[in-house]
Amino acid sequence: MSVQEDSVKSNGAAVMAESSCTQKAMSDLKMNSTLNGEAITAELSSTSELEEATEGLSLEEPRAVPLSTAKAQTALAPADQLWSTSRDQAVRLRMEGSGPASETPITIHQLFMETVENDGDRPALVSKTEGQWVTLTWRQYYEQCRAAAKSFLKLGLERYHGVGILGFNSAEWFISDVGCIFAGGLATGIYTTNSPEACQYVAESCEANILVVENQKQLEKILQVKDQLPHLKAIVQYKGELQQKAPFLYTWAEFMKQGEDVPDEQLDAVIDSLRANECCTLIFTSGTTGNPKGVMLSHDNLTWTVRTASLVAGLKYGEEVLVSYLPLSHVAAQLIDMWMCVCFAMTTYFADPDALKGSLVNTLKEARPTCFLGVPRVWEKMQEKMKAAGAKASPMRSAVAGWAKSIGLQYNYSVMNGENQVPWGFMLANNLVFKRVREALGLDRCKLCFTGAAPVTKDTLEYFMSLNMPLLELYGMSESSGPHTISSNSSYCIASCGKVIPGAKTKLENPDQDGSGEICFWGRHVFMGYLNMPDKTTEALDQDGWLHSGDLGRHDKNDFLFITGRIKELIITAGGENIPPVLIEDSVKSEVAIISNAMLIGDRLKFLSIMVTLKCVVDDNGDPTDALTPEALSFCQQHDVTATTVSGIIANKEPAIYTAIQEGIERVNARATSNAQKIQKFVILEQDFSIGGGELGPTMKLRRPIVVKMYQEKINELYGVATEK
Repeated sequence: MSVQEDSVKSNGAAVMAESSCTQKAMSDLKMNSTLNGEAITAELSSTSELEEATEGLSLEEPRAVPLSTAKAQTALAPADQLWSTSRDQAVRLRMEGSGPASETPITIHQLFMETVENDGDRPALVSKTEGQWVTLTWRQYYEQCRAAAKSFLKLGLERYHGVGILGFNSAEWFISDVGCIFAGGLATGIYTTNSPEACQYVAESCEANILVVENQKQLEKILQVKDQLPHLKAIVQYKGELQQKAPFLYTWAEFMKQGEDVPDEQLDAVIDSLRANECCTLIFTSGTTGNPKGVMLSHDNLTWTVRTASLVAGLKYGEEVLVSYLPLSHVAAQLIDMWMCVCFAMTTYFADPDALKGSLVNTLKEARPTCFLGVPRVWEKMQEKMKAAGAKASPMRSAVAGWAKSIGLQYNYSVMNGENQVPWGFMLANNLVFKRVREALGLDRCKLCFTGAAPVTKDTLEYFMSLNMPLLELYGMSESSGPHTISSNSSYCIASCGKVIPGAKTKLENPDQDGSGEICFWGRHVFMGYLNMPDKTTEALDQDGWLHSGDLGRHDKNDFLFITGRIKELIITAGGENIPPVLIEDSVKSEVAIISNAMLIGDRLKFLSIMVTLKCVVDDNGDPTDALTPEALSFCQQHDVTATTVSGIIANKEPAIYTAIQEGIERVNARATSNAQKIQKFVILEQDFSIGGGELGPTMKLRRPIVVKMYQEKINELYGVATEK
């Protein structure tokens, strides 16, 4: 049977199965996903009128297919196509006849109800107010989501219209998102770093009726573009007092009271009309190469993905704790912080808005999470700080730490290879070093340390392995509702992104002689389409319904997936050689400890060059300063250089530093597979890359086209000098 024939059996026939998030399924899940006791369990460190609001709701769907779930009836909306670009058009689900892909589709509301009924009194959301932690139980959280949904209806939220949410992670962000979905709207996160024009683009695309903003700073962005948003009816500010009065402006308290006179029956009618194969969430891509695209995710995209991915991760129902700090407008944070927590009755602590500027570790120490997702830059920053502290340690302490780390690395490679051999001295190393490191990071209870959203270096992976904190790589994209492959404590391989989630498939298209081809996805996690962009949608989804990632990858003999490059990032030299830049950039960073970021240049040019930045201190806004970090200062001292700033090194063209970088590049070149892959020139840039500077996206991913534009003059100099020679 072909993938297409096998894939979408569900929507024409009744599927009478119990919801897989019932208590029975949960107990099965606990049994099936218990971590291998032998394998390291990584006790790791490390979001009109009442009649008008419900107008057009077809509450009776004569052609819809009833599905029985634990407590409620739902149905799938009629659909013939695997994809859609219309906000109100359902899609056919990629269901299979058996296995994880045959699970009964459920809505966000049904997923939420399971947890409220099973664990309503368990802590759900924990926020800090005036220095004190304030807890909402799952039942309170649900009631607040219902109250928000009623208020959205009262303020004129129309079916399939957006609620844009612009602010740092908070209980109000979550409640706005879930409340919007309950009320039949499209929950839409907006990056806090967006300009007013970028906010307008997202709000206009989703036809937002209501925008929820964090504070005056974000409100001002919206007020600048409000007149260009014809669908906008109200703005809600959830932190601080409003500094101006207007009939369309509401504080959070005022907003939550708006729907008090909306009857339960009206909201329940909307909830009952929700369909698992219809859109409920929009994730806007970061728009590095053009306007952002609105990724349409259905209820089933979110509920199926989170239930399936959780099986691999080995989470324990009702026992997990996490800290929410990554942007909720990004799919990874939303799927884990919001929906995985709903599925597993987890407890979410909210970090402070300045988490990435240094306060995250304080929240980690208080919350002591059991699982933690960090983008590579977060892990790299932890590594840099620990190395800087290690550089100040006494010779005896340094010797002990070095000995312990060698044992940690040996043990974790043994676990990775399935040998589980505990080396002599491991328990001592654990007590003397590993436990203390985990406690210092607030990760002493952490069993699962995930990394994703951007490539991570082997150097960073081995560093944390040596501390008995293996980082588990995830891989996926907004268009796959987050994860497509996952690593687990009992199944990981360094530098791989893990194995495909159960019920999904991977195909490598047009593989080369090394087996590396374009990674294509199939499964119920594959998105509905891009909102109002049929051309872009058919570029991403082929006629058989496979999602083309644009990434290049290969499988090893054990089916671990390795990313080998990105088609759009490939550098094609003037000689026609295809060069994936990330591996070369990572090698240079590993060879030269003073380098913070590196970006390879050479597309349509005669040879490769590299632009590098030096490790510098960041200010309170997360922007790079001129001052070198302790690790960079230590590097300078080792090379008898007295400079303490980036500008000092560049102004004097410090020979020892330039020579050290050149020698590091030569070591990388010695391992190159061809002359075309050798770096001929480098330049040190005056300041490090940052989100504020525009070089990095919201998840700290390098925005290559933007960096090329910003530093075009430097690039011209590199190649201009070469031409004259």
